[in-house]
Amino acid sequence: MRFLWMICGSISLSVGVIGIVLPLLPTTPFLILAAFCYARSSKRMHDWLLDHRLFGTLIEDWNRHGAIRRSAKILATLSIAVIFAISFLLRVTTPIILIQAAILSAVLVFIWTRPDGARSGRT
Repeated sequence: MRFLWMICGSISLSVGVIGIVLPLLPTTPFLILAAFCYARSSKRMHDWLLDHRLFGTLIEDWNRHGAIRRSAKILATLSIAVIFAISFLLRVTTPIILIQAAILSAVLVFIWTRPDGARSGRT
């Protein structure tokens, strides 16, 4: 079973890393999922992920405070705007645009209603 958790953690980490450069693919949820899976399979990988210079703070902010850093919110918003603009440029049909607008709006509401960082005053 530990092997399956390790595979799931590695896949989640890979998708999260791809999400850094691919618009609309979320990074933080996949990193949190990777940490969850690694906690059940490999203490070494779990510790590495939590101690990682970039990923560790995202996971810790979410685990401790349900927070998303302002810079991540801004990047997510820009990515969503780019994807939505591309849909218009590609002349996607109106029903798809409406579905996309509803989903992306819900995502933005969720993101922007989370705290900006650790409650100790860090933003």
